[in-house]
Amino acid sequence: MTLALAALVNGATFCTFTYLAPLATEVSGYGRAWVPALLAVFGLGSFVGVTVAGRLSDTRPMRILVPGGLALLAGWLLLAATAAIAPVALLLVLVQGALSFAVGATLITLVLYRAADAPSLGGSFATAALNVGAAVGPLLGGAAIGVGLGYRSPLWVSALLVALALTVGLVPAARSRARTSLPGQPIPS
Repeated sequence: MTLALAALVNGATFCTFTYLAPLATEVSGYGRAWVPALLAVFGLGSFVGVTVAGRLSDTRPMRILVPGGLALLAGWLLLAATAAIAPVALLLVLVQGALSFAVGATLITLVLYRAADAPSLGGSFATAALNVGAAVGPLLGGAAIGVGLGYRSPLWVSALLVALALTVGLVPAARSRARTSLPGQPIPS
């Protein structure tokens, strides 16, 4: 399941990242000269996200995954709604870079811990999951643009992929917690 979540989150990340240039120039109103700067802003956010996740994912992965996943979903939705406001889009590109890579890096940390007896195999599968996401996300974003949904559509696809990841990851966990609690007893945290 963790590999599927990693593929979905990475798919969402690269769905939008791949089409960031036309989003910036056609929706946000930035000139073509701004595209490298926006890509660098996303990269700066990614660096921040990986740095934060690297410090916390070993000891408190769920404190990154759950609020980070929910914030990632909210961020894609907010960026889709406000992409035409250039300064807001710039800020959200930074934030989404950070959230995408914090959540993604934490998922990879979980894969490596769960494959402690086979670290090479775990790392290989984690890389394969990321690559699947990096291929499928842009494909879905391009398909949405191709059917005439516009340059904002990869943002909606990214939100859908993260919503699917949250559903796949949180619903079974909630069911499991509900089954382990006794009637009338609080659910353990």
